[in-house]
Amino acid sequence: MRIVEIRERAIPLQANIKNSVVNFAGHTVSLLALITDVMQDGKPVAGLAFDSIGRFGQSGLLRERFIPRLMQAQPQLLLTDDGKLFDPQRVLSVIMQNEKPGGHGDRAHAAAAIELAVWDLNAKLQHMPAWQHIANHFGVIPRPTMPVYAAGGYYYPEDNQGRLQGELQHYRDLGYGRFKMKIGGASLVEDMARIEAALKVVGNPADLAVDANGRFDLQTALAYGHAMKDFGLRWYEEAGDPLDFALMAALAEQYPHRLATGENLFSVSDVRNLVHFGQMRPNFDLFQMDPGLSYGLGEFVKMIGVIEAQGYSRRDVHPHGGHMMALHIVVGLGLGGSEAYPGVFSPFGGYTAGCRIADGGVTPGRAPGFGLEEKTDLYPHIQTLLCM
Repeated sequence: MRIVEIRERAIPLQANIKNSVVNFAGHTVSLLALITDVMQDGKPVAGLAFDSIGRFGQSGLLRERFIPRLMQAQPQLLLTDDGKLFDPQRVLSVIMQNEKPGGHGDRAHAAAAIELAVWDLNAKLQHMPAWQHIANHFGVIPRPTMPVYAAGGYYYPEDNQGRLQGELQHYRDLGYGRFKMKIGGASLVEDMARIEAALKVVGNPADLAVDANGRFDLQTALAYGHAMKDFGLRWYEEAGDPLDFALMAALAEQYPHRLATGENLFSVSDVRNLVHFGQMRPNFDLFQMDPGLSYGLGEFVKMIGVIEAQGYSRRDVHPHGGHMMALHIVVGLGLGGSEAYPGVFSPFGGYTAGCRIADGGVTPGRAPGFGLEEKTDLYPHIQTLLCM
């Protein structure tokens, strides 16, 4: 059993929207296929994954370094001891040869695409959904229905409060009961008006989170916290630079409600520093690391181990992602909740028709692997990749 070919394409993200720092109109995402010599239903079994959403495609790193290393490796070195599956950790070790520690950035995203494709591949080899394979592998009892929230509320070219309210109402009509919107891309006064407009649709402030995407310095973060404190929002996400743990600690001292961060931490060491220096409050504040941005599932599980060793719960983990891979990981590891991008960031964002949204929760489907082939807007790109 071996990988016979690895294919990658950078797919344009359909998102003419922006948060407080990034315009996504020109973004791409790397779609990756690990094609094997194993046949099912007359076709080679292929592991599929991508490098998450909200960053750029990683074609250069994948094609120049990681894919050649993997293809040059002895096939038996990539397998589990019993030879029945591919070993994600061994695959990651091979592609990370001659890479220095640190400097995680885009390298972590590229490596994650390959590592996650291995998990998709192994689940397909066992004819089971990825969430079940992940739960079996790590000895976790999966949560059959996972709490979910709809992430949106971006800044559009023609932005107004009515458009924001219409977007949130659409999510509510789809069955979502909790929501997240962006702040920091307008003035403080304008953002407070946007929050008030959103709450006219959402109702309970505890069902609405806000995300600044790391835009603020400490003074601005505190000013927003002071202006929002009487709302009682679900959480205040990534107020400042993700590595400014002193800002997080100062904000935690003054802002009485939940904080959330971690989306832009790509290694175990970064998470360990957040725990030690960021003053995250156990059973209160939330961690949002994304396996698709941080070397894959193996590194992500080690991150969970770090926070659990310090008295936090895996239920405090609500990963960034909003796509099918993140959903399977959240369910398989029994984490606190899942993010969804319904109708945003096509063709990668959002869930397949087989995922049921009801009563504030999401139930994943039973398709083998991550189920990416069942995503109607993504499937044409998968077909093109597999037929190259």
